[in-house]
Amino acid sequence: MELRDAYFIDGLRSWYGRAKPNGFYWTTRADDIVTKIMRELMRRNPNVPWDELDDNIWGATTQSGDQGTTMGRTTVFTAGLPVRVPGFSVDRMCAGGMTAQSIAGAWIKTNAADIVVAGGVEHMGHHPMGAEADPNPRIVTEKMVEPKYFNMGVTAERLHDWMVENGYPEVTREESDVYSYHVQKRYAKALAEGYYDDQTVNMAVFTPEGWKVADRDEQARPETTLEGLAKLKSPFKAAGKVTAGNSSGLNDGATVALMMSGEKAKELGLKPKMRLIGYAFEGVDPSIMGWGPIPATDKVLKRYGFKIDDIDFIELNEAFAVQAVAFMKYFGLKYPEDPRLNPYGGTIAIGHPLATSGVRLSVQLAKDFELHPEARYGLCTMCVGLGMGGATLWENMVGKDL
Repeated sequence: MELRDAYFIDGLRSWYGRAKPNGFYWTTRADDIVTKIMRELMRRNPNVPWDELDDNIWGATTQSGDQGTTMGRTTVFTAGLPVRVPGFSVDRMCAGGMTAQSIAGAWIKTNAADIVVAGGVEHMGHHPMGAEADPNPRIVTEKMVEPKYFNMGVTAERLHDWMVENGYPEVTREESDVYSYHVQKRYAKALAEGYYDDQTVNMAVFTPEGWKVADRDEQARPETTLEGLAKLKSPFKAAGKVTAGNSSGLNDGATVALMMSGEKAKELGLKPKMRLIGYAFEGVDPSIMGWGPIPATDKVLKRYGFKIDDIDFIELNEAFAVQAVAFMKYFGLKYPEDPRLNPYGGTIAIGHPLATSGVRLSVQLAKDFELHPEARYGLCTMCVGLGMGGATLWENMVGKDL
C-alpha cells in the first residue's frame, strides 16, 4: 500500500488560564472549553464538510470528572457535529495532544481517514497532576521509579545534576533565569504585534467575581526582570536551580487541529499550512524527564533523514528552562536566543495545560511558517511525564500547491 500525505489545515487554542480559584476557568468545565474552540474551528472553516469528519481525537491526562466521559465522543454532541462522527480520548500525559495528532496523521497516511480533528485539553484546576492517580505499588517497592520523581520539579532539579555527572555541559541557575527572561520578553513583543490573534479564541466565563472574558494567557509575566528571577526561591531542593520563574505553571486550556488528506484538501479547494513528515516518541529515565526531547529529536531526525541544520524552526515545550538550555547546548543552538527556537515566546510565558501543549506547538509552527514562507522544515518537541520525549517533523506548505 502506498502511503498518502497528511496535512495540517488549521488550528487554534483557548487562552490558557491559571489553575487557581482566581483563574479564568475555575468554574468552567473542561469539555466546555473544548466545545468553544471546536465550534470556532468549524466556523472559520465553512468549506469543510463536517458531516464527513472521520474521527474526533482528544488527549487528556486525567480522564475523570469533566474530562472523563470520552472527550472525543461527548464533544461531538456539544459542538454540534453529526451523531455519526465517532470520537475517543488518549493519554500520554503531556504529549496527549501530540499523540492524538500523530494518530490522525497515521490514519490519513494509511487511507483509514480523510478528515480528523485532533486536540488536547487539561483542566489542572479541576484535576491536579497525579491527584487521582493510583500508581502500581510495585513501581515504588521495586524501585522502578523513586516516589520523589513523580514530582516534575524534582526531575528538573535532577536533570541539572545528571548532566554534569554524565559529561554534558552544565546548565546553571543563571542560564535558566536568563533564558526564561528572554522567553517572557519575546512573548510580550509577539503578543503586542498580533502574532497570537488568529491562534486564540476569547471565551466568556463565569467566575467567583462574576462574568469575565478569558482573553489573555494568565501566566505571562511581561514585567519579569533578571533581578526578580534571581530572588525567587527553589521549592524542590535546598539551594536548587528550579524556580517558579524558570518553569511553566499549572494551567487550564485546550488546543485543536484539523488534519486532512491531500486528496480531500484539493477536492475542497483548501490550502494546507503544513505537511506532516513524521513523528517519534522515546523513553528516558523518569528521574530526568526533561531530557526526553533530545533523544526524541535525534530519533525523528535519523528516521526521516534529517539533520538539525535542516530545521528552520523549532517549537520546544519548555516545561522547565533547564531542558530548553540543555537542548540548545546539545544541538549547538545559540544561547540565550536562537532565531530558530521558540521565536515568538514559549511555554514559560504561555503556560502548559499538559495534554494541550503538543498541538499548541504545531499551531505556532504553522504561524512561524506563515510569517516566513522561505522556511522549509520545522520541528515540534516536548518532554513527557514518567520519562518520555516526543517530536514531530513538518514541512511548510505556505505558497505551495498540492
